Amino acid sequence: MRSLVVKSCCVFLLTLFVSHSVSASRKLFNPTKPCKRFVLYYHDILFGGNDVANATSATTANATGLGNTNFGMLVVFDDPITKDQHLLSPPVARAQGFYFYDMKTTYNAWFAYTLIFNSSDYKGTLNIMGADMMMEKTRDLSVVGGTGDFFMARGIATFRTMAQEGTKYFRLKMDIKLYECY
Repeated sequence: MRSLVVKSCCVFLLTLFVSHSVSASRKLFNPTKPCKRFVLYYHDILFGGNDVANATSATTANATGLGNTNFGMLVVFDDPITKDQHLLSPPVARAQGFYFYDMKTTYNAWFAYTLIFNSSDYKGTLNIMGADMMMEKTRDLSVVGGTGDFFMARGIATFRTMAQEGTKYFRLKMDIKLYECY
């Protein structure tokens, strides 16, 4: 009987110790206060057939013709990311990924890309994906992970269109708020 009591106490203490170490290693999540926040500018120049030197993206699947919203068009990009809204400012990161237009009735795109940082401020990557409801003033996309300085980060990237020149160029302001930082 005494052996059973000792075993039960050992199991209880071990369970208590493990649960305390797991809860102590977690960072507190505060949805009102990000653990890291910064603003970056995303510049996209779509290849038009004769601007190879300046283009940072290209259509890899043409629009289907279903509606007048580029429905079905797929664009792959390697876009510069700057700290200010000037295209010719030194890039602090590259956005590499794709977007496609996925609504027939209005302009809407779905993005999946990685921000690749290699600057004195940050090293590593952030992975961003989600729907860009282009007619909205601001749109939130999910930050779903990262590496380096952003190891396993999660949060929100709020898009705001700052400039647009037809379908050839656009600039987005990205207000990135990370709520899980390790």
